[in-house]
Amino acid sequence: MLSRIFIQNFALIDSLEITLNKGLQVITGETGAGKSIILGALRLILGERADVKSIQSSETKSVVEAEFIVNDHFKSFFEENDLDFDINTVIRREILPTGKSRAFINDVPVTLETLKILSSKLIDIHSQFETSNLFDEEYQFKMIDGLSKNKTLIFNYQEDFFVYKKLVKELADYKIQLSEGNKENDYKNFLLEELTELNLDEFDLEDIQNQLSRQENAETIVENLSLIFTKMDQEEIGVLDSLLDIKNKLAKVAALSHQYSKLNQRFEENFVELKDLVFDLQNEAENMETNPETLVDLTAQLNKMNALFLKHKVNSVAELIEIRDQLEREQTGFADLENVISKLEKKIETASEKLEKTAAILSENRKKSIPNFVKKTEQLLHQLGLEKAKIEIQLTHLENLTAFGKEHIQLLFQANSGFPLKPIQTAISGGERSRVMLSIKKLMAENSELPTLILDEIDTGVSGKVAEEIGNVMKEMSENMQLIVITHLAQVAAKGNNNYKVLKREISGKTQSTIIPLDQEEKLQEIAQLLSGSKITEAAISQAKELMK
Repeated sequence: MLSRIFIQNFALIDSLEITLNKGLQVITGETGAGKSIILGALRLILGERADVKSIQSSETKSVVEAEFIVNDHFKSFFEENDLDFDINTVIRREILPTGKSRAFINDVPVTLETLKILSSKLIDIHSQFETSNLFDEEYQFKMIDGLSKNKTLIFNYQEDFFVYKKLVKELADYKIQLSEGNKENDYKNFLLEELTELNLDEFDLEDIQNQLSRQENAETIVENLSLIFTKMDQEEIGVLDSLLDIKNKLAKVAALSHQYSKLNQRFEENFVELKDLVFDLQNEAENMETNPETLVDLTAQLNKMNALFLKHKVNSVAELIEIRDQLEREQTGFADLENVISKLEKKIETASEKLEKTAAILSENRKKSIPNFVKKTEQLLHQLGLEKAKIEIQLTHLENLTAFGKEHIQLLFQANSGFPLKPIQTAISGGERSRVMLSIKKLMAENSELPTLILDEIDTGVSGKVAEEIGNVMKEMSENMQLIVITHLAQVAAKGNNNYKVLKREISGKTQSTIIPLDQEEKLQEIAQLLSGSKITEAAISQAKELMK
């Protein structure tokens, strides 16, 4: 339960500290006295956004502390978050003048998320302006699941559902990636086919260019080779005959003097080589053939290669081979992606089957508990002055899984007999909202382990016998939990185990809000004032005493 509140330098509060007890804790005070400021400070403990404008003095930090008495059930949370467990646990928020906010649990710095998780297990604040929760599907499921003992089941289901939705999103992303990749892959496959078709590993660009040049210039080559042969081997005036004559003369000189033998030998060697060369030239000229089909084929191969050079902006076959290999690797990557998608689909199918089974159990539990929920809620509504009120919960099967199972929930309401049940958001009036919400809150409190509930003027708009019954309901609620109520109703204030008053005081010329505990006499005076206004009458005192019995 919430045992102590400390607020410093927050809005109109300079410094405030109050001790709270078990049971029904009632807070009263005039409009504008600062009750909403205290609640605003407590909402910081719940992890709500801090506003630097809330700091009273910009020179010092603003501090809000809430001390809770917790039991051993919370030990696991403290261990999981590496926190020191203490029966008297203190949650603190600090707002620095710079606007930066800090959170602490038992003086250990924590993230806002960690603080939210813990505080949500300790306290709930509900104000008169939050009755729109009644219209919210999540809240409606929460109230029926509490009565259905589905708390652990729905928690596990939603954890699994979160994983399921994550898998579904991953699958969608991968499919988009594959779809877009397939479009690109079609083009890459075309490029790969082009590169594979030329058999790049065995493609000799220089040889192809040489063969093509021979085919294209065959006539010129034959003509020039023939002319060379003719000049070299023409009788009497040919180059070979002249060289032969030179050879014979040089041999005679070498025979006359050993000094010329080496020169003679060199000449003979070159003469033989030259004769072989002339013979080869003759063979080349005689064997040169032109083939139009070969010319077309070679031209096509070279054109393809040049086109690939231009397309891929490279200059060598080696670079094309590198591109081809990269394209082949990317094809393997797409195969891997298809494998990933296949595995994800199997995971999703398994997760879906598990969720379907859990959703069926959730639905069955809800259907079993709905009659009891309707009966108890209507009894409370009748007790609170809505004698003809009827309530109904409809569950509609859905085809797809949601965060709450496979069904839609709708809360129907009818305040007066003779009218059809309608969705509560269209059937309920302002004066009925608070009583319906209080009835539901009471039922939820009975099936919740929440230690502390704060109701902020949830009883607005009622009076007389209804107000007294609201006080009775709140008193009953406080038997199982700590209930803190902010009220303007004397009938509710009279039921308090402990009463407190929020008021404004002028200190050193400065208006300050504070809260004080009331003793029995002060409580009597406060209730009488709620009944009669600023001027307390004897009749009001007498009536207050009756209410306090």
